[in-house]
Amino acid sequence: MKDFTLSSAAATALILTLFAGPAPLISTAVAGEVQIAVAANFTAPMKAIIALFEEDTDHTVKASYGSTGKLFAQIKNGAPFEALLAADQKRPKLLEEEDELGVPGSRFTYAIGTLVLWSADADKVEDGPALLKSGDFNKLSIANPKLAPYGEASIETLEALDLKDTIEPKFVMGENIAQTYQFVDTGNADIGFVALSQVMEGGKIVKGSGWVVPSEMHAPIRQDALILESGKDNPAVTELFTYLKGEKAKAIIHDFGYETD
Repeated sequence: MKDFTLSSAAATALILTLFAGPAPLISTAVAGEVQIAVAANFTAPMKAIIALFEEDTDHTVKASYGSTGKLFAQIKNGAPFEALLAADQKRPKLLEEEDELGVPGSRFTYAIGTLVLWSADADKVEDGPALLKSGDFNKLSIANPKLAPYGEASIETLEALDLKDTIEPKFVMGENIAQTYQFVDTGNADIGFVALSQVMEGGKIVKGSGWVVPSEMHAPIRQDALILESGKDNPAVTELFTYLKGEKAKAIIHDFGYETD
């Protein structure tokens, strides 16, 4: 007669199997958190990208927005950011190559920005160069060129038009492109050079009036992203960078008036 006696260990295993039911699906992905520094001009598209990214991955992104110059200084002083989305190429390159605060090879251009001369008045800006030459405005708002690449591009545009010295007394300078936009939006300045992304949605300017500055009037505004040393071991940071290169993120970036490579 066959012996159906089970060892104690085997019996325990059998009972656990019978009551455990189907084996659960084990996810190897663990929701993580990313702390990033983002150039102010990219605030609106980044918020939209973050919403999609968090929905698709369950990761959480905490973003701080500001001028690239200030974010750069904060990173050099030990701010706990794991990645930087700058408004230029210069500072990410410095962090990577000279300060050794960036992960080598992680840097890439995530957006190419566009400058626009904008007014909250829907009838104010029709011919940008003609308006600038006429002087028919109270103030011209620009971002601080020492801190913000869009400010540098603004100065280069005025120099290309040979109007910088004439208009300079009418400058009102924003600490970053967000403050520059606020000066115009609140009427403290009739016009200002802002990022097209701040006034565009769905591929068109949705408020006020503007003149899109031709790209040949200033150096290209190539905006680079860089993973910082503090984020090199965080898989969520790597996933975010992969996401930024994907079609979902690029569609949002284009909607806000940026170009991509």
